[in-house]
Amino acid sequence: MQLIAARRIWQQAPHNAFTDLVYFNNALWCVFREGSAHISTDGAFRILRSTDNGTSWLSQALINAVDADLRDAKFSIAPNGTLLLLGAGALHDRSSYSHQSYIWRSNDGIHWSAPEPVGEKNVWLWRMTWQQQKLYALGYGIGQPRFVRLYQSDDARQFQPITDVYQGSYANESGLLFAHDGTALCLLRRDPDNGLFGKSVPPYTQWQWQDIGCRIGGPQWLQLPNGKLLACVRLYDEQVRTSLCWLDAVNGSLTEALTLPSSGDCSYAGMVLQGDTLYVSYYSSHEDQTAIYLAIVKTNSA
Repeated sequence: MQLIAARRIWQQAPHNAFTDLVYFNNALWCVFREGSAHISTDGAFRILRSTDNGTSWLSQALINAVDADLRDAKFSIAPNGTLLLLGAGALHDRSSYSHQSYIWRSNDGIHWSAPEPVGEKNVWLWRMTWQQQKLYALGYGIGQPRFVRLYQSDDARQFQPITDVYQGSYANESGLLFAHDGTALCLLRRDPDNGLFGKSVPPYTQWQWQDIGCRIGGPQWLQLPNGKLLACVRLYDEQVRTSLCWLDAVNGSLTEALTLPSSGDCSYAGMVLQGDTLYVSYYSSHEDQTAIYLAIVKTNSA
């Protein structure tokens, strides 16, 4: 694995963080939160587009809400070609509940629908993954009791709970993907405990978990054409950093493969694989201000 380039692509807000990346309409699209701080009431989603493989970027949209801090936007492309954006709103008025997940829709990445509330109140839907025309998402409960719940949807509007996949310590952020044989795989963050690697076969009601041997943050991952599982996470040992790591599907262990230029307030990657070229969006504060970065990596494992 070889780092070809890592460049800063955006730093206009006081705090720029929590990215995702998708290839849509012959371009790379990056979404992230702009705000005055890591935790603040004014979070909005900035959407950038690059038509030259990540060299130059132009802002295409800014999505905000008057009643909520918008956080942790995630892209998904529906089977009909619609670009979906999932995000959570930390509500300003918390007299009834504190958090609501929303979906926005676009045909061109520039013009977006009004937000549609999805899922259950006070359950933070983290990321959406399509599998055989069905949409799956993992969400974690805000407050007590602690749980991570799997949802399924046919239309990205109605999300039906399937099962609670994990209960116990504070499990929250997740990466969800489906292997070629339909097995669901989950990389799960816990705080302050080690992360977990989970497996489940259809109908995804029974899950087996393995300790990955380290604490992680902001997990995202994909399966390479050769079957290997490659994750991008925040690592906490020694210096906090954003790294690409191999996940062993047999014993569940996570092994660092490539450290990206990063430190401090960082991670929350988006990943797009084209051939053996991997594009990774992430944020970091290693150059003083929290900014958005794009890394280009040769995986040598197409």
